[in-house]
Amino acid sequence: MRLTMILFSMIGTALAGSAVIAVLTMGYGTLWPIIGAAAAGAVLALPVSWYVAREIG
Repeated sequence: MRLTMILFSMIGTALAGSAVIAVLTMGYGTLWPIIGAAAAGAVLALPVSWYVAREIG
């Protein structure tokens, strides 16, 4: 679980940031699409972090 949380701090930042950049590139510059993209990236990072931690350890 500890490795998962450490990985989440890095993977979550990368996925949320990529999602926000994708939303901005599509022309949605208002608050709610940006927050939604960041939240979606953070939620998606949970299973990805768990999977990566399982493969490492």
